[in-house]
Formats: sequence, C-alpha cells, structure tokens
Amino acid sequence: MRHDVEILDDGKAIALTVSGGQVRRFHAIWLRDNAWDETTRAPGNGQRLITLRDIPVETRVSAAHCTSGQLFLTFAPEDRVIAYDIGWLADHAYDRTGRRAPGWIAPQIETWDASLGARIPQADFSEVVHSRTALAAWLSGIRRYGFGKLTGGAVESGCLFKVASLFGYVRETNYGRHFEVRTEVNPTNLAYTGLGLQAHTDNPYRDPVPTLQILYCLENSAEGGENIVVDGFCAARRLQAEDPRGFALLTRYCANFEYAGSEGVYLHARRPMIELAPDGELVNIRFNNRSTAAITDVPYEDMAEYYAAYRRFCDLIDDPAMEVTFKLSPGESFVVDNTRVLHARKGYAGAGSRWLQGCYADKDGLLSTLAAIELQHGKAM
Repeated sequence: MRHDVEILDDGKAIALTVSGGQVRRFHAIWLRDNAWDETTRAPGNGQRLITLRDIPVETRVSAAHCTSGQLFLTFAPEDRVIAYDIGWLADHAYDRTGRRAPGWIAPQIETWDASLGARIPQADFSEVVHSRTALAAWLSGIRRYGFGKLTGGAVESGCLFKVASLFGYVRETNYGRHFEVRTEVNPTNLAYTGLGLQAHTDNPYRDPVPTLQILYCLENSAEGGENIVVDGFCAARRLQAEDPRGFALLTRYCANFEYAGSEGVYLHARRPMIELAPDGELVNIRFNNRSTAAITDVPYEDMAEYYAAYRRFCDLIDDPAMEVTFKLSPGESFVVDNTRVLHARKGYAGAGSRWLQGCYADKDGLLSTLAAIELQHGKAM
C-alpha cells in the first residue's frame, strides 16, 4: 500500500499513513529515542547504546520520505538519516483516540467462570518436554486463562522442580524452596490441615508477591480435597458492572496483609485488593481472608461502603457459578497465576492420604519463554 508522511510543527513531529489508511502522529524525540540503527541499538540484544541525554533537546525532523515499507527520516541538528520499519511503527503507535475505561484487560487475557469446562489448558508432561510447539500452546493457555494442568508426570518427590524448569526458576521463600501440603499436627499454616480453604491468592503479605504457584500431586486417596480455581479478574469485573462505586473503592484504597506464623518471620504489605495500573489496566488481585490485617487506610466516610464492596467481592468469589473444580491424581500438577486466579480446596477426610508439593515461580519467566518461542515461529501461538 502507499505510505505518506508529513512533517508537522516545524519538525517536532510527523504524520504517517499506516495500514488501512490510518494516520498516526509521532514526535521527533520519540522517534529518535526509538531508532534501531547500529549506533543507537546494540545488534543482537537490541539494548540502547545511548541515553536520552545524548539526544539533543532541539531534535527535529528536517526531511522524510517513504519507500518499500520503510520510513527514512533526517534528524537535525545531528544531520543523521535513520530508517524505520513502517509495520513496527504501526504496531507501536501511541496516537490513539479515546481512553480505555478503568478495569480493561490485555487482549491476550480471557476471563471465565464455571462454564470454562473442558477448555482448561492441559498438556502431557513428556509432550511439553520434547516439543516446543506443545510447550508454547500450554503456556499460551496459562497466559490466556491464568492456570493450566499437566498430566503424566513421575510420582516422585521434587518433580515440581521439573515443571518450574520448563519456563523459569523457583522463587524461594521462608517456606523453603518448596513446601509440603499435607495434614500436620500444630501446623504453621491452615493449608497444612484437612480443612476446606476459601478461594484466595497466596502470600498477599509479600511485596512483590510470588506471581506463579505450582502444585504437584504425589498422593490423593483421601475423600474430598478437590482443587478449585476462580478467575479473580472475572469476579472484579462483575463487581464493577454491579457496583462501580464499590469497585472504585477496592481499587483506590490499600488493604493490609500480614503473616507471622513462623518464628523470626513477620511479613506485611499494603496493596489494594483489586489493583489497577495508572492507565486503568486490571493487573492484580490480592485476596486472602486468613492473611488480611486491620484495614486502616480507608477514610471513615468511605469505610461502610468499602466493607459492603468487600463483602460483595467475597460473595462473587464464593459463587459456585465462578468455580472450576478438578481433582489431581498422582503425577499431575497445575500452575496458577497468583496475580489473577484464586485457588481453593475442598475439605478432605482423614481416611486415605493427600500429599501435594508446592513451590513459587515468577510469571516473567513463563511469559519470556512463550515470547521467545513465538518469536522463533514468527507468530503468536
């Protein structure tokens, strides 16, 4: 297609016609800072070789033309000609009309409820070990839905580390490199009892919070003990649709979370239960009734409404219509996005045994592995 470029405001910006005939404006300083020539970016890793201070304050575009899908700009006062891929510029355009409403989510994310059913992202362990395509498909499902299952693993202590190594590294905490999830006498955490657990995110008292949790089943002959997952983003958006004011209160004010169950350990964090990025993107859910401390950052005049919204958020999370339930068999595991998906467990009886091992990892490793495979294949999986 034909691409046209026009210099604006005496070279301080340009207007570029991209795909579909859309016109996108770019500032000269942004274009110079995002140049990909060999003196600005390191070949291979793409890291910048210059700082913003190396770019003249009076930078402007003195000449511009398009040819063969590329934009050629001459920058003054450097008198430097730099080429840009027009497709890259179109993908990274920031000249957009309208603002997104608070609570928007990234396009790769799909919210869900109990109707998710058989669409649970699931893969066989040996398949994802030997096939990068299968691994990418599974990781893509976790990115989209916030959790995924693996079947066909060995029934051996420590196998959860093999799951973590598929995409990243274990994040060690005061619970150790991993933790055992089975009934204990005088446990330091209610997870180590046979009691049912309300849907929750783990470790909200940490900052930063572990962004992934891995649970690996070694024994599960006890009656009950099914795993439950709930999409916190879906619950938050339901609350927003029902009660915009309540949603705003849970995003505006910090809650307090704390843990002091082990000797020498006292963890505390202040964060909203529903966290938005500055541009309104829904990015994090922190919800754990067991670890919520006294909430003190809400003004008196808002506290009653805050608690009403908190109660409704609880109701939505506990709604059976929000739950996806499954029972892990020995050798099976699941990975959960701890910034989005809440997990729970039904109570189980003393007869039989239930032994899971858990550990934490970080989502940046998972997303990095997925992005690298997608880049290698030249497309999103």
